[in-house]
Amino acid sequence: MTTTKKKVLSDIEIAQQSTLMPILDIAEKIGLTEDDIELYGKYKGKISFEAIHKLKDHSHGKLILVTSINPTPAGEGKSTVTVGLGDALNQLNRNTIIAMREPSLGPTMGVKGGAAGGGYSQVLPMEDINLHFTGDIHAISTANNALAALVDNHIHQGNELNIDQRRVVWKRSIDMNDRALRQIIVGLGGPIQGVPREDGFDISVASEIMAVLCLSQSIGELRKRLGQMVVAYNDSKQPVTVENMGIEGALTLLLKDALKPNLVQTIEHSPALIHGGPFANIAHGCNSIMATKTALKLADYVVTESGFGADLGAEKFLNIKSRAAGISPDAVVLVATIRALKMHGGQSKGDLQTEDLQSLQNGLSNLKKHMETLEQFNVPFVIAVNRFVTDSDGEINTLIKWCENQGVKVSLTDVWAKGGKGGVDLAEKVLQEIEGKQREFTPLYELSDPIQTKIEAIAKKVYGASGVDYTVKARKQLEEYEAHGWGLLPICMAKTQYSLSDDPAKLGRPENFTITIRELKPKIGAGFIVALTGEVMTMPGLPKKPAALGMNVDDKGRAIGLF
Repeated sequence: MTTTKKKVLSDIEIAQQSTLMPILDIAEKIGLTEDDIELYGKYKGKISFEAIHKLKDHSHGKLILVTSINPTPAGEGKSTVTVGLGDALNQLNRNTIIAMREPSLGPTMGVKGGAAGGGYSQVLPMEDINLHFTGDIHAISTANNALAALVDNHIHQGNELNIDQRRVVWKRSIDMNDRALRQIIVGLGGPIQGVPREDGFDISVASEIMAVLCLSQSIGELRKRLGQMVVAYNDSKQPVTVENMGIEGALTLLLKDALKPNLVQTIEHSPALIHGGPFANIAHGCNSIMATKTALKLADYVVTESGFGADLGAEKFLNIKSRAAGISPDAVVLVATIRALKMHGGQSKGDLQTEDLQSLQNGLSNLKKHMETLEQFNVPFVIAVNRFVTDSDGEINTLIKWCENQGVKVSLTDVWAKGGKGGVDLAEKVLQEIEGKQREFTPLYELSDPIQTKIEAIAKKVYGASGVDYTVKARKQLEEYEAHGWGLLPICMAKTQYSLSDDPAKLGRPENFTITIRELKPKIGAGFIVALTGEVMTMPGLPKKPAALGMNVDDKGRAIGLF
């Protein structure tokens, strides 16, 4: 007798077969009324400022942060685990809300995919979230480019602030990977077309405005942070800000609706706030404070994530977002996959579906370093082994036994295939950590430390570097930034996500390496200094065969090939 092999549905097929509840019903589950929600169709809504204000005296729930080891190019399912854990906690009758980032169209059309989870642990409506959603990123792009236009117009119309056109640091933006726009020249065509100068584009999620939106907790704070953004330097090499130009009000106007958190749901109808999406390898990699703190007011437990590995997203969550928001996680989930560990252990990327116990053993050093990093922050954590269908029993047993021998809680998690049910064991172990002995969260550095000391603390304590090298340009900037009074800000490291080092080819746990700081960028509105390392770029490029090549739409308007 022959058996028919069951087809494995794609993420988009699973999403399209799911039944959504009206978003007002989801709002009611978390204590919000129809008047608290601004509808964007039947299944999406924004929480109003009035509703958020009413919650100001509510106590906070418990916060769970999900991070991971250094990923493969396809990602390790960190967002999927975030969604599955939230669903699992709700299955255990724990009032839980998920708080995640919005996907960018760049990786959606490129190679990595979106950030809405996968399989049976997704947030819905998946098509909307991974495309235009409620227009937040478009609003950020518009505000970013309005500022760029106003800077060029100011120079063209007489340049009252004496902006040095060679020292305009504000770039234009587009929410797409487009290497051709990294360096451009604007203002060509004669006197009436403007003043010629070099310019460039960042991807929208790398714009400082995205970081400002995600770190602001009110319209007033948003306006203030926008005003503090540095756009250029004048002829005396002094910074020129948005406030100097008098346009912070106009930018705030363009962003007023984008500041409101977006409410959606998972396949299992758990409430989810999807809001903000700065990249973690070139920005701070966390969803908005507005969304996280609103969720904490509405729920007993909040599951949130940070981008890429613990060397990037978690480090920035703990050193930047936690400080700005006045919060810290009650527990951390460290996602590991067998395929990523084998890659770090030397197995070629094309063979990761093949059993290789030796490569797995070799790659455990990467997981061990991320565990040590979390221990330095003094936060309790659980390891989630995100299961893939290609994982062998031998590989799974090897990894689980190793974790147990390290004395840490570990859970084999199968939320892609089973939804919340596949994350119940993880949820129970996370609850045990939260309800166990409380630890005193400790940032890695003091804000009063010099910029150079803070950079070196991250490089040595988180990456495992032996030291830090600075280009001549970076050393000069260190002196200038301290002189401008920016020395008390935290550091946002821009680094490859694929390695603990600044070289994506150095996998596993590299040793005896130095981090090279090639340039610093002041993000004074966001409230941090960006340190660019290695060859990391703020405008990614598309791969040889972008995911966009497989995308389409059917005659009923439904997406095809969207993961």
